[in-house]
Amino acid sequence: MQKKISKLPFNGTPEQEKKLQAVIAANKHDKSRLMAVMQEAQEIYGYLPMEVQSMIAEGMEVPLEKVFGVATFYAQFSLSPKGKYNISVCLGTACYVKGAGELMDALSEKLGIGADECTPDGKFSLVACRCIGACGLAPVLTINDEVYGRLTADDIDGILAKYMD
Repeated sequence: MQKKISKLPFNGTPEQEKKLQAVIAANKHDKSRLMAVMQEAQEIYGYLPMEVQSMIAEGMEVPLEKVFGVATFYAQFSLSPKGKYNISVCLGTACYVKGAGELMDALSEKLGIGADECTPDGKFSLVACRCIGACGLAPVLTINDEVYGRLTADDIDGILAKYMD
């Protein structure tokens, strides 16, 4: 599954940049620390937009292509921001055969976003994941730490309504 780069504008703060620059300064002497710097950057920003990847590449004196390659290779890194409510649809085998694809399609249509995207208001993000270990409840989705199981596409409106503040 190819990662999508966020279409939303970058909204980093001076405080976040200051934290990142401190992390880079503490690690720039050792290029083997690149991944650790990227992990800390994601902790600071919540994801790794191109602007942050560029700061890391410049500060660590490594090619931007290398930073981007690491960011896209490892599943732990996200190129898109997460919404206030992160919706994760399990597409593992049990969930998929019981209709998880339809759940994903319904969510995508209702929210106007695809997988690995965030709504422009920052309220919802949508990701597809592999088995979450709740096969007996298939198909399953989570919203932050809340688990919803034995779903159909008809359940989506009612679930989303709980998160419309």
